[in-house]
Order: sequence, then C-alpha cells, then structure tokens
Amino acid sequence: MTCKQASKLISQSLDRPLSWYELIQLRLHLMMCGACNRFKKQLKSLHIGLLKIVSNIENDSAIQLPLDAKTRIAEKLKSDQHVQ
Repeated sequence: MTCKQASKLISQSLDRPLSWYELIQLRLHLMMCGACNRFKKQLKSLHIGLLKIVSNIENDSAIQLPLDAKTRIAEKLKSDQHVQ
C-alpha cells in the first residue's frame, strides 16, 4: 500500500467503517510509516476540533440565521447530495 492509498483510507475512515481487508492493509502500512501515522493523528485532531466547533455553534442561542439563509443552505446541501 502506498502512502497515497493509506491517506485516502485514513480520510474515508472518518466517514465510513473500513472493510476488514482495508483495515488490515492500513494497519500494516501504519506500522511502518511514521508520516502516515502523523497524518492520521492530525486528521483526527482536525475532525474532533471541527465537531466541537459545530456543537458550540449549534448550542449557542445567540447565533441565529435568517430564514432565507437557512433555506439557501438547505437547498445547497440537497443539491450537493445529488451530485455525489
């Protein structure tokens, strides 16, 4: 497995469970590659930080969007889901 393949799996592991085969391949690569281990730690830290920011924003009653902004965001999210 190349570092490029490993980094792709590391990223995908945040969005979906990896297959048994993918997980074994990734773990073998991570045992030998310090750069990919650092990438995994950095990506995990970013992911946790973004989740905290989202949670803080969602729970902050002082932050409110106008209805038209909420509608535009919802429509954009729906259209982006159809593209993927």
